[in-house]
Amino acid sequence: MDKLHSLYYFLDLAGTFAFALSGATAARKRNLDLFGICALAFTVACGGGIIRDLCIGAIPPAGLTNWPYLVVALIAAGLTVHFYSVVQLLTRPVLVFDAVGLSLFAVTGAEKALHYGHNGEVAVLLGITTAVGGGVIRDVLLNRVPVILEKEIYASAALIGALIVVLGNYFKWISADWVAIIALTICFTLRILALHYRWNLPTPANDKRKSDK
Repeated sequence: MDKLHSLYYFLDLAGTFAFALSGATAARKRNLDLFGICALAFTVACGGGIIRDLCIGAIPPAGLTNWPYLVVALIAAGLTVHFYSVVQLLTRPVLVFDAVGLSLFAVTGAEKALHYGHNGEVAVLLGITTAVGGGVIRDVLLNRVPVILEKEIYASAALIGALIVVLGNYFKWISADWVAIIALTICFTLRILALHYRWNLPTPANDKRKSDK
């Protein structure tokens, strides 16, 4: 399983890079300065994990103590600043890594909450928070409605991934490593299919009669 954990770590850094790239790109579009771009890149990449660690008492948070995460975020910010036109052309590859990061963070977030002795409900909620928390902070800082509150199947995919981890831990039908692999695969597949087929969650229809008044 050492190779499996090494793969997890690589995917974790790849997801961190993709999240940081999306944060830096959003900051670049809003014409933030260099510090703002770096800060937003790091926030998107590690914000969710920091919130999770604070909630479960894992102090100091891993995002602040493990230097590779900061380095990866700064590299993503630097690439965005110096090769912005090229970064814009990498939308689809970045979306794939973003889906990887979403899946991995949802699974590891739920696993870490369970490891610290919290119940299934807390694990699911913190799995989602780990996956989407940084993006929410980004959107709040940029004064826009967070993506996860709109139609995209994003947080829903993280919810399913975290829920599979919790159910696997409860029933113990298979090993924790296989539960993690299944959760990762389903979350990632759902997100990619939603992107490819433009699946969205339903939104309530506006009441025209009320709007006319």
